[in-house]
Amino acid sequence: MTKTYLMNSLIEKMQSPDQDFRFMGLNDLLNEIKQDPNSFLGDESVENKVLRQVLKLVEDKISEVKNQAVKCLGQLIKIMREGQVEFVVEALIQFLVGKDEELRDISGLALKTITSELPPDGKIAGKACSELAPKLLSQVLNPDTPPDTLIETLATLSILITRFPAHFSYSQIKPQPLTAVAPLLTHSRPAVRKRAISTLSLFFPVSPPDLCAQLLQTNVFPYLEADANLERQRTTVNLVSAILRQSPQQLASSFDRIIPGILKAVQRDDDELREGCLQALETLLLRSSAEAAPYLPSIIQTGVQYIKYDPNYTGGDEDEDMTEADEDDEDEDLDAEYSDDEDASYKIRRAATKLLGAVIVTRPELLAPLYKEVSPVLISRFGDREETVRLEVWATYIALLNQTSMYGGLPQVSEGEHVVGGKRKRESEDSMDVEEHPYALLKSQIPALSKVLLPQLKVSKTAPTTLQAGFQVLHALLSVLPGSLFAQVSPIVVTIKGILSQSPTTTTSTLHLTCLSFLGLFFSTHPPPVFTPSLPVLVPVLLKSLGERHPRIASETFRTFSALLNATRPVKNGDWPERVYDHAIQRLSTTDTDADVRICAEDCIADLWVCVTDVVRAKDGKEWHAVCRTTGNTGGAVRVVTKVARNVEMSDDWVNGCVDWVMGLLKKSGRGGKTELFTALETLIRRYQPGMPADLPPSLVSQIKVYINTSDISVLSQALCILVLLLELAPETSFPPIERELLADIYPIAHSPLVSGAALDALLSFFSALVEADDQIATHVVPGLVVAVQKSGGKGDVNPMNVAKCIGEIVKSQQGVAAGTIAEYSKYIKKSSKAKTSSVVLSLLILGELGRFIDMSPQQDIFYNVIEHFSSEEEGVRTAAAFAAGEHLISRTTHWNIAIGNLHLFLPVILNIAENDSSKRLLSLHSLKEVVTHCSRGQLEPVADHLWTPLFNNSTSDAEESTRNVAAACLGKLTTMEPGRYLPQLHAHIRDENPPIRATVISAIRYTFADSAPSYDEVLVPLLMDFLGLMKDSDLTVRRLALSALNSAARTKVHLVRDHLHALLQTLYSETVVKPDLIRTVQMGPWQHKVDDGLDARKTAWETLYTLLDTCLHKLDLPTFLAYLLPALSDPSDEIKVLAHLLIGRLSSIPLCVPLLLARLDVLTPALDATMKGAPVTKDTVKQDLERAAELRRSTMRAVAALVKVVAVGNATAANATGGPQKFDALVDDIRKSEQWGPEFRELLG
Repeated sequence: MTKTYLMNSLIEKMQSPDQDFRFMGLNDLLNEIKQDPNSFLGDESVENKVLRQVLKLVEDKISEVKNQAVKCLGQLIKIMREGQVEFVVEALIQFLVGKDEELRDISGLALKTITSELPPDGKIAGKACSELAPKLLSQVLNPDTPPDTLIETLATLSILITRFPAHFSYSQIKPQPLTAVAPLLTHSRPAVRKRAISTLSLFFPVSPPDLCAQLLQTNVFPYLEADANLERQRTTVNLVSAILRQSPQQLASSFDRIIPGILKAVQRDDDELREGCLQALETLLLRSSAEAAPYLPSIIQTGVQYIKYDPNYTGGDEDEDMTEADEDDEDEDLDAEYSDDEDASYKIRRAATKLLGAVIVTRPELLAPLYKEVSPVLISRFGDREETVRLEVWATYIALLNQTSMYGGLPQVSEGEHVVGGKRKRESEDSMDVEEHPYALLKSQIPALSKVLLPQLKVSKTAPTTLQAGFQVLHALLSVLPGSLFAQVSPIVVTIKGILSQSPTTTTSTLHLTCLSFLGLFFSTHPPPVFTPSLPVLVPVLLKSLGERHPRIASETFRTFSALLNATRPVKNGDWPERVYDHAIQRLSTTDTDADVRICAEDCIADLWVCVTDVVRAKDGKEWHAVCRTTGNTGGAVRVVTKVARNVEMSDDWVNGCVDWVMGLLKKSGRGGKTELFTALETLIRRYQPGMPADLPPSLVSQIKVYINTSDISVLSQALCILVLLLELAPETSFPPIERELLADIYPIAHSPLVSGAALDALLSFFSALVEADDQIATHVVPGLVVAVQKSGGKGDVNPMNVAKCIGEIVKSQQGVAAGTIAEYSKYIKKSSKAKTSSVVLSLLILGELGRFIDMSPQQDIFYNVIEHFSSEEEGVRTAAAFAAGEHLISRTTHWNIAIGNLHLFLPVILNIAENDSSKRLLSLHSLKEVVTHCSRGQLEPVADHLWTPLFNNSTSDAEESTRNVAAACLGKLTTMEPGRYLPQLHAHIRDENPPIRATVISAIRYTFADSAPSYDEVLVPLLMDFLGLMKDSDLTVRRLALSALNSAARTKVHLVRDHLHALLQTLYSETVVKPDLIRTVQMGPWQHKVDDGLDARKTAWETLYTLLDTCLHKLDLPTFLAYLLPALSDPSDEIKVLAHLLIGRLSSIPLCVPLLLARLDVLTPALDATMKGAPVTKDTVKQDLERAAELRRSTMRAVAALVKVVAVGNATAANATGGPQKFDALVDDIRKSEQWGPEFRELLG
């Protein structure tokens, strides 16, 4: 069937007088376009006939037909020609301005549909914007346009600017959107004004500055005056609030007129205006907290004033309302005197509460003043008669507690106080008793808080959602101040009993979970004497909850009992542990038990064994039959066995049974949890009291054999650890099967480049244990390792350093083979040797490893043969020679003075090479680095002065950064060895006029941060800021190295830099900005390439900020942090964009950042959208560019997915009630619909 025939047949259907035929014609057209968009394209005249017929059906009398026609237009707009777009838009506009109300509605829906379905890329979007926007704006200007049409028109304009902001930036659209829409602010219909405000705020960021200024002068400033028209002032305040959400930076210069105007307007006697003003102030704080700082006292005063605004309530002072529990009934009588239906004052109190919440979230440095001024007021409003306000007050107080946990806690110290070594803990504890400290202020307010909050938690009178919110407050309080509710046990227990004694329902199950979670935390944070008297009341209802069918409640109850067991360990009285045991056994014995319940029951069994061992031991052991199953998820059971084996003295019969069970699980191929199984196996083996059974090692060795490979390095590491344990505990029975079955498989692993870290340590321990188990095996293992290397194919598959380390460990454990090993491999490094390069490299590395612990001073020829290889043409040989020479310098025996003799003997040779031979300087410095790194302080002290000057000179005389880094590492090590002598020497050079010297100084300081000795910290503290002051250095390299030093300090010396961050952050932020003066153009043949010399420094700055988020979050001003992060999303470098995406993901996981991110979603969106669209693909685009672009898009999607979760949290807590993220929602929708990225994005969202 040809396309023309198909389209004509569909047109015939759509022209049928039968409404069903018309509907089916449209439906068939829609399906054809979705399946194959090209089915519509072809003959332009036929296309036009189809479009005209679809548009005609938009006017159909049947609603179903009209709606189907709109859906067809939504699909057709994606594929139609540019001229056809103009035709469709013009037709829909004409429908929109007609007199038929029903036709106006359907045409408005059609316009919104086609603007929502326009593809984001391609020419059609630009054409639609250029054609549609002017016509819509003309309709807005038309005085005869009906109000409903205006609303639909403004909605369509909002969709256009939200989805395609780039097409409106600096556009020449006539009329200008701001000019056209602004007059609607005085429209008589509130709905039109509201829509006009939203549309203006969306166009404001992309409009010319002169029009923005004109809008402020004519429509904002005059109506913020005290005598302005009340209706206009309401509209103006809402407009300001909307613009603040979209583009606060454009209003920043006018805050001196806007904020005072809002603060005056809020005092006018109009509830709607007051609510709008409070919401505007909240938005202001969330979006521009730094700029709003001068007005903060007035804003806080306003919030405090209106959180108590309740003109219809005359019950007296709020602070006295809840002093007696029986006054609740009196309040109900007062409330009954009038109806709340017409009382809107609660909206003002709620808005004021949100305003105070914004202050708390954005100004963590004011915690102490907030506890003095705001916290008492919040506590006084805990009993607000309106439930929505009450819940908002509690949520705000939880935010205050969370801020206290993060910013006002123990790590803070007073200004100018030096914290070094062990002084921190004592000083931190003392700070708890300081009257002005946030913790002390919170502690003093707990009685008042409890007095007001606990009477609200009466089961018979309070809704489940309110009870749940109340326990969330108590949970947050205990998280911040453990043990703080010791005086409130009785009312808490009464409430918990009332809740748990009732069977959970769909509406109360979440309350039960919250209550149980709180109770577990209560047990964990209070001493047993506090709650032990209440256990007779609590235990029965907890046991009842254990039997509930709801799986989450049963799971949480088991966790609560685990907390109780650990808190009262050892349990000495009561029969409740046996009851818990019976419940756990019942759950574990039932095949249909929920997986989470089973895991919690298993954990509870482990806690019973640990905490009430005698009680459980008296049972017949049936719990192990239920726990140690071989099917299903066995991860929880493995944890139970491991915990019990580690903490309880168990019989060998039990250990044998568990070992057999674990080995049975190991046999099952393809199972996960191997790491946990090996951990359990190691713990069990160590539990054998008289000795390991003789038949166990052979069976274990044969079973472990399958894991001796490099397919899973972590499992390999643990398998080797088991072999080491067997060789140590039962060498006679373990050695023969290991030598026979495993040794040949381990040789190839020794030279694998995949083996490093813990796996390498386990391998070295294995060879050490092996040769200690049998004195004769060493002579076979050393050549076996070397032969395995020689037989391996391909240089990339061999790591000779690992082999050398293994041989070094063998010789160290069996030094009887040392002489033969040295003689064998020293002959390969002689000048006359014709050995292969690989053999020379391996020999040099072996001799270097042996030099760590064997005195080679009598064999001076080996050292000089090593030095000869500094001139080798092979880089691998030169590197190995540098390593070997360094190890020879530090070779030592039991008499360390002989080793120092080696230093004096060979050190001048290396220093002479470093000073006089530039071609070998880097190699000689690597040798010296081995000396400095591995020598003890006693060995280095006599030669330190001989090393210092040559190292310093060599680090500054060579332009290569690699040379400077090696020398700086040595200088840093020497500095930590004797800081009193060498730190002042480094400090003396920080103002040196030679940039390489300053670079060496800051590099050396960076290496010293790895030393955590308190004595070094005490010397470093007074000089630290001088060193980090090099972040302001005029030389770019020095600045970058100083940033890197701060990054290192933020990880390893956080207690030293934390209190200086206020002086460092502005410099750090300034290095995150793109600097045009550091961008140069390089001519590469016919092409020009831009090089950004500031990229490395910028990247280091962002890496440092990422570190500070982990270690010094409470010292960062998050609104300022976000202000610098936003431009990084549009950075020219993809590396910076990826870092920015990582930071967004990190910030999204911090609860305190949720309202800040929500307030900036629409500002974040354009940069994320641009990155998702990517650069256009041209004929010059290569595969690597496409792969990099794909990875960048994946990074962007991860950031967007993190923000989607932020939106979900905001929706759940009503944190984004001040305005929805329209642009962000459009971006998420576009990615979801993307054929290329949609599936991957949906997987990220889960």
